Amino acid sequence: MVNMSNLLQQAQKAQEEMQKVQEGLAAITVEGSSGGGMVRVKANARNELISVSIEPEVLQPGEKEMLEDLIVAAVNQALKQSQERAQQEMQKVAGSMLGGLNLPANFKFPGF
Repeated sequence: MVNMSNLLQQAQKAQEEMQKVQEGLAAITVEGSSGGGMVRVKANARNELISVSIEPEVLQPGEKEMLEDLIVAAVNQALKQSQERAQQEMQKVAGSMLGGLNLPANFKFPGF
């Protein structure tokens, strides 16, 4: 029989751990670049853009569309890395909390 008090305590602990991970994601920085490094962006693992760096050579008259494309590519790369890192961090916590459930090794919870 399941001890409801114990189960509720474990659920509360899991919620607290996930909150800590969410807060820690802001400290994880990833970088995306395009144009051979001419455009670089930094983001954190909470999918928040931190900075954009553009080399002066890219700032040429008539190259507005190219610059826009480079920025989009760099941002998308950084956000993809951000999502991957966030997923890794969440899986670490979920794995340690759920280790006693004897789930299959390839089991994935939705959203992780």
